[in-house]
Amino acid sequence: MKNNEKGFTYPLTLCLLLLFLLFFSIHVEQLLTERKMAHETAAILQQEYYFLSSVKKIEGIFQTGGTIPSKGTITYVNGNMDYQAETPTGYVQKVNFTLRLRSDEPIIGRGFFDTRTKKLIKWVELK
Repeated sequence: MKNNEKGFTYPLTLCLLLLFLLFFSIHVEQLLTERKMAHETAAILQQEYYFLSSVKKIEGIFQTGGTIPSKGTITYVNGNMDYQAETPTGYVQKVNFTLRLRSDEPIIGRGFFDTRTKKLIKWVELK
């Protein structure tokens, strides 16, 4: 069988084109996955930062004022943090935090404060 241009160039070009498209689609899929992971990581870090900032603000109010207000809202750039303090039981006061970001569903966290030391002793993130 002879290798001439009539039957050899077209299948070779087609195979090379298909191979190129395969590798290109794999790299595009990998890039999209990395972008999605970066976006989700940024959102999680922002949520953690808002929770940490809120706990520090409540702790500061507790240390300076002696009591935690029963309800309140802390406003951030991308959302609001609502908190609700329950009556202390013994030496522990429970505060429920609800973070409402502009794009996501609410995330709930619960902090337990020691009324003697006026510091956070336990943190539980519910959702």
